[in-house]
Formats: sequence, structure tokens, C-alpha cells
Amino acid sequence: MGKKVKKGSQDPPKDVFDPLLIESKTPATVVLMLSSPENEILAKACDALYKFASKGDENKVTLLGLGALEHLHKLLSHEDPLVRRNAVMILGIMASNHDVKKLLRELDVTNSLISRLAPEEDVVIHEFATLCLAYMAVEYTTKVKIFEQGGLEPLIRLLGSPDPDVKKNSLECIYLLVQDFQNRAAVRELNVIPPLLGLLESEYPVIQSLALQTLELISKDRETRILLGENKGLDCLLNILENNELRDLHIETLAVLGNCLEDVHTLQEIQLTGGLKKLVSFLEVSTVPDIQKNAAKAITKAAYDSEIRKILHWGEVEKFLLSLLETNNDEIEVAASQAISAMSENIDSKCVLGLQGIPQLIQLLSSDNEEVKEAVVTALANLTTASPRNASVVAEAEGIEPLMNTLKAQRDGAICNAIAVLTNLSLQEPSRVRIQSHGIMRALVGPLRSTNSQVQSKALFAVAAFGCDAEARAELREVGGLGPLVELLQSKNDEVRRNACWAVMVCGSDELTAVELCRLGALDILEEINLSTKRKNKFSEAALEKLLDNNLCQKYSQMGYLSSRNIITNGFYDCGQTKHGGKFLSLEELSQQELTDRRAIIFINAKPQENVVVEKVQDESRPVSRVSSKEKIRKGKGKKEEEKPKEVTPVTPPVEEEINIENSKWLPPPDFILMDYINDVSKTILPLTTTREQVVALAQFVADKMGGPVETEKLHNFWWELDMSKIEFGLKSNIVPIGKIKRGTFYHRALLFKVLADRIGIGCSLVRGKYNRAWNEVKLVEHSPEGLLLPPQEYVVDVMFEPGRLLKQGSVKADQYKYIS
Repeated sequence: MGKKVKKGSQDPPKDVFDPLLIESKTPATVVLMLSSPENEILAKACDALYKFASKGDENKVTLLGLGALEHLHKLLSHEDPLVRRNAVMILGIMASNHDVKKLLRELDVTNSLISRLAPEEDVVIHEFATLCLAYMAVEYTTKVKIFEQGGLEPLIRLLGSPDPDVKKNSLECIYLLVQDFQNRAAVRELNVIPPLLGLLESEYPVIQSLALQTLELISKDRETRILLGENKGLDCLLNILENNELRDLHIETLAVLGNCLEDVHTLQEIQLTGGLKKLVSFLEVSTVPDIQKNAAKAITKAAYDSEIRKILHWGEVEKFLLSLLETNNDEIEVAASQAISAMSENIDSKCVLGLQGIPQLIQLLSSDNEEVKEAVVTALANLTTASPRNASVVAEAEGIEPLMNTLKAQRDGAICNAIAVLTNLSLQEPSRVRIQSHGIMRALVGPLRSTNSQVQSKALFAVAAFGCDAEARAELREVGGLGPLVELLQSKNDEVRRNACWAVMVCGSDELTAVELCRLGALDILEEINLSTKRKNKFSEAALEKLLDNNLCQKYSQMGYLSSRNIITNGFYDCGQTKHGGKFLSLEELSQQELTDRRAIIFINAKPQENVVVEKVQDESRPVSRVSSKEKIRKGKGKKEEEKPKEVTPVTPPVEEEINIENSKWLPPPDFILMDYINDVSKTILPLTTTREQVVALAQFVADKMGGPVETEKLHNFWWELDMSKIEFGLKSNIVPIGKIKRGTFYHRALLFKVLADRIGIGCSLVRGKYNRAWNEVKLVEHSPEGLLLPPQEYVVDVMFEPGRLLKQGSVKADQYKYIS
């Protein structure tokens, strides 16, 4: 029996599968569907995954773990537009996750995404492709790939898209890309300026803001600023500032204009079109702190060019900057002070800012904010540099005391510039005196001990500036400032070392300071510096010379030479040649040594008897005025005996006087014989008419007082050593006044000649030789037979063999006198 078949019915083909509706509630199943060959399933699976990923970051991580990205990457190039669109959509929202971005970079999806930016693609594809690129462009490696794979051109083209989201995403991607300078040049070549300026008129603030931020970055290049001017971009920016409805964009707009201020030609264009006045007028009335601060920063940046400073001065930006000092806002005050510092490089601006701004700046020195202090005092330093007028304004505005207080600031920059201002003020004597009355040298000790080389350098410079006054040098000694000063001579910083040498040179101008500096080792350090070709400088050489010139005892001991400018005074002593590296002892230290058979120390002290006690009281520390304690008391009693008719009652009881005797320091006695010598030569030799006659007579006088002429052949029988030993034994001391010597050899006679010559004004040098030799050199002017005045000739003075004989320097006889027995 056969089957009944309904009429008209037909069985379906065997190879056709009936439609199957599948409902899945797990993302893993849907991810598996991404491998389907059917377009409809792929599109629906992508749509489902898009919705799933949109619900949160955890879902994106889940899809990442299920391997969805590998499938989606392949689908970016699918032939079906709907599949491509849905795949791009899910990648766009998933790219916000850090781990997703990392895998996308490994998969190198940028090339596929850039391909989806073609004009024929759907707007939605453009939106999410640019969104994905914007997320990924945060990383530098992705920026490089986008640039190398030609992504800039389609991104710039999409700035003209009718869809605002496409514009926003493309613009954000470009903004991130141009943070790299290489891309700035590329977008400029691709004519990005016109579309960016067009976006400033967008109805969406976020697009306007992004456009301005992008313009700020690319306008850092001069070529871009030129294009901006050619495309009327400056007018567009100024129009935004004039539109109060766009005040939310004013800060970004000013940032772009700030870059334009750095270019002379662009700034000239702004000025010629009246834009600079508009800009300054806008800034003066603005009360928005960020606008005020950023404007001041822009002026600071631009004002490093002299031509730009000139144009800004013509635009009267000084008024705006001075108004910012009254805002009572720390950040604005810092920015304004920095701008004033930069503008003060212009002479005209310096005058305007000085007269009107210095009083305001001085008030700000009392701020509790250390950054404000630093910026303000830096401005003051620049305003007072090479400007006596502004320095006077600082003093008149009572700025000295707050500046002195700033030396205790926490920031090294504030300390440096406070010192600089005070140094600038020191060029005017009234200000210098006032600063010294505030204890400037005491205040500089701290900066001298700083570990900051700039602070050290400025402090040393100030010591040199104020050290020209004796009171300041005395203060520096008293507060212990010479110690760190000497230490800084060994600085490895060239500027610090040079300024230290300068300060030592200035401070070594008086004997007390010079002796103390030598005691602290300055002389040895300077000698070491001058031996080095790298560390030596003109100040180190001058400092060494100055120290020695004001410490003649040590100079003669170490150098073996005193020039005609080195005048020997009371207190000088000759202790012989000091060995290299040996310690030079003071007279007080030498007086404490036991009597020895070593070379005697020859001492010079021709002070009048009546002044001894007075000078001891005035300057007890100076070795040049010391006398023995018993002699002092004896003379004091003698004076009282002379005044006995006046019946003066002694103030100090006898017992206390004895205690003073016991506690007194040893002081060398005055040399009465030397006093007589000086009186004799003043009466007999000084009146002689010519220097030659004076030199000859003085040589004969010295030889007569030191044992008379000695025959060359009998020099070895001139027993001067025995006489010296008797004198030392009689005095119970190694220190011998020169007047006590009745039988002297070369170095005794040469020293006495120099002492007496200095007293009567004969220019003469003293040179130490070997083997107890020493000699004097004088310069005498010769007259020619025709009466012409010839250059002075140098002679060695014979005070030993034929006293008064003048031996021409360099002659055989002169050399025999100096070197041959």
C-alpha cells in the first residue's frame, strides 16, 4: 500500500537546516559565536557583547579573559559593514581598560582602525574607531605607530565630520599626538590650523576647549605661530576674550596667545592691529585668578627676548603686573614677581617698575609663604642691579631690615637674592652704613657656612663689598667669619673659589685681619692655589700679595723680599727664613720659647715712651705695640711721680696693681737706641738735597752703628755671632731689639737700613740671600750731560765693605756682594 500525499505539498530539501533560535546567558557562549561563518550571527553576537561590555569595567576584563579581542580584531576587516561596525563599537568602549589597551597594542590593531577611517565607512565606525585610537594614543608607542601608519591625515579630515562625536574623538586623538614634537611638524604640513580654528565656533564647549588646548601645543613652534597669523587666528582668539559668554574658554585662549607673545613678528602683528592693547585691557579688568596667573607666566616666558620686552613695554604691561601684586593671592604674587624680574631687563621697564613696584615688593617680603619671598626678592635683585636710583628707592622704602630678615629664609634662592640686593645697595655709602648697623657681617656667617655653592658665592661677594670698611672687617673677625671664609678658598667650585679670593684680598687690607687670616691658613692655601694652572686666578694672586703686604713679618720670612712699598713699622720682626710647609709663629708664641742657640729674632719697636701705656690699652691684641709688663708698670709709676704736685689719688690699690703685674702678658720693650737712630738720621740725613747723597750717608751711618766697615779678607774674623749670643743671654730672650746690636752682619745692617730709609722716605727694598746675606736695592735717577732725565737705575747698597758704595744691579761687583764671601 502506498502513502497518501496531500495535493500540493512538497518535502523541504535535505541539505537545508531549519532556523534555530538560541538564547544564551553566558558571555563565553557568545564569544564562541564570534567564530561563526554567518554574518547575521556575528553581527548579533557583537551587539550582545557591546551591551555586556557597556555595563562596567569588570565585564570588559571578563571578555578579555575569554579571548574576545583576538576575534574582534579579525572582524575589523570583515566584508559585512554591519559586522565591522559592531566589532569597532565593542573595541571602542573596551579600549578604556588598561589591560585591554595593552593587548590591543600587542595585536597591532592601529593599522586596522586607521583603515576604518576611510570616507566611505559608516559614521558610527568613524566614531568608535577614533574613540579607540584616542584611548590608545595616550601611550608613546601607539603615537609612533599612528604616525608611521599614516593616521594623522584621516584624523585631520574627520575634524570636518558632521558628527560631533567624531569631531571630538578625532580632536582628542590629535591633541594627544601633538604632544610629541615630531607630530607637531606633521600636522602643520597637513594644514591643521584652518579646521582647528573652525572648531572654535562649535556649539559644544568640550570641542572648543580641546581645539584651544591643541592650538596651545602646536603654537609652541614658530612656524605654526606664523600660520596662525596668516589664517587670522589671532583675531579669532582676541574675539573669544572680548566675548564674556565664552569666559570658560579665556584661560585656554590666553595660553595660546601666551605662546604667540614669544615670537617677535607675531607680537608685532598683534601690536600693529591694536591687539596688544586689547589684551592688556582685558587682563587689567579680569579678576579670575587663573587668568591673572597664566598671563603673568606668559609675560615671563616671552620677556626673555629683548625685542619682545620692548614691545611689551610699549603695550604698558607694567601696569597690569603691578596690579597683580595687590591681589593677596600667593600664586599670582609669585607669577607677577617673576614677570617683573624678566621685564626689568628692559631699562625703561626697570624705571617704571622700580619707582612704583619696589614699595609693594618690600611689603611682600613679610609674607609667610617662602615661594613668595623668593620670587619677590629675586625681582628686587634684578630691579636694583646697575640701577642706583632703584637701590635708593629700596632704602627709602625701609627695605633694609626686611632684606636682612630674608637672609634667614628657608629657600636658598631667597637668601642668594637677598644678599644680591644688599650688595647692590652697598654701592651707596649711606645705605652701606645702615646695612652695617644691622650687623651684615654677622648675618653673612650663616650663608658662608651653607652647602649651596650659589649661596656661598653670593655671600663671599657681599663680604668683598662690605669688607672695604674697617668696622665691617672688625665685625667679621669678632663673629668668627674668617674661618668659613678661609675654608671656601678650597672650594672645588670655580666661582666660589674666585669670590673667596676676592673677599680675602679685600679683608686683608688691615694688619689685624691679615694676620688672623694667615693664622687660619689662608696664606698656605693661596700659595697652593697659585701653583695650580687650573685653580689659579687673578684674585688669588692679588689676595696672596695683599695678605703678605699687610703681614710683612710673614712676607719677609716666607718670600725673603720686601719692596719699597712695604714700609716697616713698629712691631716688625725678622725670625729668619721659614721652611716650606713650616708654621709661622707670632711674636707672642716666640716669646714663650726658651733661650736657644738658634738665630736671634730681630725686633723693631721705636715707639715713644709716653705712648706705650695708651696704645696698649687701645689695642692689646696687636704685637707691634707690646712692651714688658715691668717696664709698663715702671713707666706708669714714673708718670704718677711726675704728676705728684697735682696730688692725684691712685684709683687702683697697690695690691690689685701687683695682681695685674702677675696677670699681664709679656710685651717686648721699646728700643730707645733705635729711637735715637731715627732722630739722628732725621736731623742729619733727611735735609740732604739728593736721594743719592741720602742713600750714601745712610749706608755709612748704618755701618758705623753696626761695627764699621769690614775688609773682605777679614770677614771670617768678624765675630758678630759672639756678640749676638751675649745680647740674647743678657736679655734672657731670643728676641733682640735691633738697637742693641753693635756688631752686625749683612742681614742686620740691611734690615736697619730698610727701617731707617722707610722713616725718612727713601724708597728701598730688602732682599734676603743665603748664608746670612741680605741687601738693599734702591732706584736712582741719573742726569745726562745734556741735562736730560734718564730712566732710574737700580743699585745694590754696600753697607758692609765700603759703606755708601752703590753697585749697579746685574754687575759683577753687585753679584759678588750678594753671593760671594
